[in-house]
Amino acid sequence: MDEDQFRETYHALNPQRCAFEKAIINQRCDCSEKRKFLLATREGVACEAADGPALCKTVLDNLRQSARFALKSVLVDGPLPHNKELQVQAGGLIGLHRLVSATADDSVNIHATLQGALQRYKQPDEFPYQDLIQSISSYRARKRRQDKHT
Repeated sequence: MDEDQFRETYHALNPQRCAFEKAIINQRCDCSEKRKFLLATREGVACEAADGPALCKTVLDNLRQSARFALKSVLVDGPLPHNKELQVQAGGLIGLHRLVSATADDSVNIHATLQGALQRYKQPDEFPYQDLIQSISSYRARKRRQDKHT
């Protein structure tokens, strides 16, 4: 299956793609509203929230815009390169979870974290994005596992 065919099939199978898919697939965050699936040995994540992924998309766009300086990117008008996107998604969600959660646990349920933030800050544009920059900047992706057989 070539890439164009894969993308076409992916979008047909998954019309409501999870905005935080990279953070979920990399096992940095979880979501009670997700549905995982496999397509041609690749994993995908769909959003099954009743109100759809609109809140998540808004929060992710705001995280990207707020993190421009920390990521050394001047123009951000869509998804970033993979590692920077993962850094924004996971780092931003971990930071937001720490602000709204009463526990010191870093296991993030995206839906619960965003609902907690909405209760506290009333709307996504009021979330403390500038306070999340440190969490985004300090986030480091896991190191690749070394294959011991090579």
